[in-house]
Amino acid sequence: MSDFATRLMAWQRQHGRHDLPWQNTRDPYRVWLSEIMLQQTQVDTVIPYYLRFLVRFPDVAALAAAPLDEVLALWAGLGYYARARNLHRAAQAVMSEHGGRFPATAALLTSLPGIGRSTAAAIASFCYGERVAILDGNVKRVLCRHFGISGFPGERAVEQQLWALAESLLPETGLEIYPQAQMDLGATLCTRSRPRCEACPLSESCHARAHGLTASLPAPRPKKAQPQRCAELLLIEAEGAVLLEQRPLQGIWGGLFSLPEMIEGETPAQAALRYLGQAAQNWEALPPVQHVFTHFRLQIQPWRTCLAHVPPGVAQGALRWVPREALAQLGLPAPIRKLLET
Repeated sequence: MSDFATRLMAWQRQHGRHDLPWQNTRDPYRVWLSEIMLQQTQVDTVIPYYLRFLVRFPDVAALAAAPLDEVLALWAGLGYYARARNLHRAAQAVMSEHGGRFPATAALLTSLPGIGRSTAAAIASFCYGERVAILDGNVKRVLCRHFGISGFPGERAVEQQLWALAESLLPETGLEIYPQAQMDLGATLCTRSRPRCEACPLSESCHARAHGLTASLPAPRPKKAQPQRCAELLLIEAEGAVLLEQRPLQGIWGGLFSLPEMIEGETPAQAALRYLGQAAQNWEALPPVQHVFTHFRLQIQPWRTCLAHVPPGVAQGALRWVPREALAQLGLPAPIRKLLET
């Protein structure tokens, strides 16, 4: 067993996290759910979503049988909504293709929607004891700093180097401890900023600490100019209900309900005529809303009007009149929910 693994596992037993809601279980459904939610999202943010999900969907059969709208409603606010859509698809695949049982190897787990190599390895390791390496963001940071790996970890050549290193460090025993030890070290000590090197069990052999490189390793993503996009949305109310439109599954906020969107060059009145089949007057420009995505910024300009009555025949296809008291049960993008609550 490598000295790296030995020190890490000894630290985990004494100082690691042992009371997270998805720990102390070999249930692949619960481990898989936590792994998907934790992608790009902090533990403190995930915990309440994870617990609410389990109340409504206690097992993979319940999740597979649920309407996608309900899954997205519980996911709303967690971001990266493709994860929720893939979660639903994967649950259905487990039921239809695997008899309701998760595959027991990392190689087979990667055949499920939304499960990549590291996520599959985490499930296979925690639940089935398979000897496979994981490489999430925390592990990448620990390896880059400890072994002095330069370059952005998202680049193919650097990632391949990290995979080879992670596999070479795997212990022969202690596989129920080692993956969690790597994650915990990155999450609690070897953090992105202000790492607590003085408490780290690997500090004496850490390349980054010895050479003053903890602030520069791992290398950040190469910066690109973040484009600005604009969207003009219609907030149309009538008899205590709001007109919402379900977005296509592909693209931003896929499958969620949002406000109807204007076409470039339209006035609010023209857009309302297209959606409602009738004119709507007295439009009010609400304050713009800024929302930041991973690769671009979106400025939302809402236009509001209130109709005396719900027009007949409007709620067809993707359109739906939703009473305000029922908005909490729908999957709404965070900025749209905030807009509707103000």
